[in-house]
Amino acid sequence: MNFKKIVKVALKVLKVVAVKMIEAMRKHNGPITVAGFVAMLAYFLLGGSDDGGTGVTMAVVLAGMAGGAGVDGAPLTVTNTREASGELLRSAVDRRVVKIRPMATPIDQISRWGGCRVIGSMKADYYSVDNKPMTDKVAAASEADTGVVSVKVENPARFSISDTVLVPSVKALDAKGKPNGSLVLYVAGTDSANISVMSVNHYLGGSLAVPSLAAGTEIVRMGRAAAELDVQTAQYEAIPTKDYNLCQIFKAQIEQSTLLKLSDKEVGWTLSDQEESAIVDMRLGMEKSFLFGSRMRLTDPYKQEEVMLTGGIWNQAGKETEYSTMDHETLVEITREAFTGNGGSSKKILVGGSELIAALNSMDHQHVVTGQNNVTKWGLDFTEIRTKFGTLYVVMSEVFDQCGHGADGLVIDPEYITKYAHIPFSTERLNLRKSGQRNTDAVVITEASCLVLRYPSAHMRIIKK
Repeated sequence: MNFKKIVKVALKVLKVVAVKMIEAMRKHNGPITVAGFVAMLAYFLLGGSDDGGTGVTMAVVLAGMAGGAGVDGAPLTVTNTREASGELLRSAVDRRVVKIRPMATPIDQISRWGGCRVIGSMKADYYSVDNKPMTDKVAAASEADTGVVSVKVENPARFSISDTVLVPSVKALDAKGKPNGSLVLYVAGTDSANISVMSVNHYLGGSLAVPSLAAGTEIVRMGRAAAELDVQTAQYEAIPTKDYNLCQIFKAQIEQSTLLKLSDKEVGWTLSDQEESAIVDMRLGMEKSFLFGSRMRLTDPYKQEEVMLTGGIWNQAGKETEYSTMDHETLVEITREAFTGNGGSSKKILVGGSELIAALNSMDHQHVVTGQNNVTKWGLDFTEIRTKFGTLYVVMSEVFDQCGHGADGLVIDPEYITKYAHIPFSTERLNLRKSGQRNTDAVVITEASCLVLRYPSAHMRIIKK
């Protein structure tokens, strides 16, 4: 066959394919996805049919008129469902667990919704790093003087040569004795206890001078000021701090005798219903451990085996604030503490006991603080409190009441909470009849996991005095 005949045959084949594809798309009567078009083209080129002939029926994924998707020409399967909607199918265990009474266990729900990191050990090592503190205080009073003055501070390591320092509470005077803003100093040198500073904007007797500074005066580190010929500056290294938590093995077991299974019941109470009830109880126990547990390794004196207990995130939070009565000013102060000084997210979660939530609900919200909006996130319903500092998603947890913290709360930054699992949530059916133990159907639910707050200063405890 010469070249002209090959081209002639190929054109005939393409013509037939094009006609069949046009007929198929008319039959489907809807926009077709790129993946569906390519699949259809490949199918026809390989000799398939779409007319009920001897070829296998072609499955085509069609884009719906309102943004959905449909499958035409074949049964709905896992493969074409994933092609149509990649996020529709999820792990059966995960989908089931997160939908079982989520409001009862908000901490476990949030951590489970975001997924977990599977690790190969029962010990979860992690690193957290914080920014260099920006503020310090004068440790001992200093006298006013011109030139370079040595000032004793509480943490001299926070300052480096060429730093500029702001003293907000001390007002500077210019050469004419008029107010010149807050005092600004330049750090000329440091040692193990003092910083040597020069005045930038305060004059005394016509000359730049450092005024007297009382003990306890707050000073704020600002930007560095390099000289013209400076190529280098003081080094700054942030070293992550290593910490760890222990995974605790949580278990629940459900059994149903064969006789009970065969008996008629007035309601459809099956082993699956018992399993769901056991999961609720198991999650409530996990919630308490994740919040208020104490990290420890111990040996069971009867089993002579090591038992690991996980540490709760209540003690991992790096900040703490107290309140006596909840009013508008107190709430603003709490949000100020929660959102400043840590560089965390602008939206955080406040989980609290019933007494704290009742105090928040009894407040009269003003125009600078709003708390009427309800939002749903992580499968939970929150009340939204907005301030100029940030937004709090508020939810009540009866676990706080049960553990003696009904008037307390915990502000969590969801960006910096991580769940580690050595054994992900799983179920296992035991054949106790075959092993000769009991004539029952048995299911064991297991998870070995822990929670960690990777950036402690982004989380805060709220405690009533």
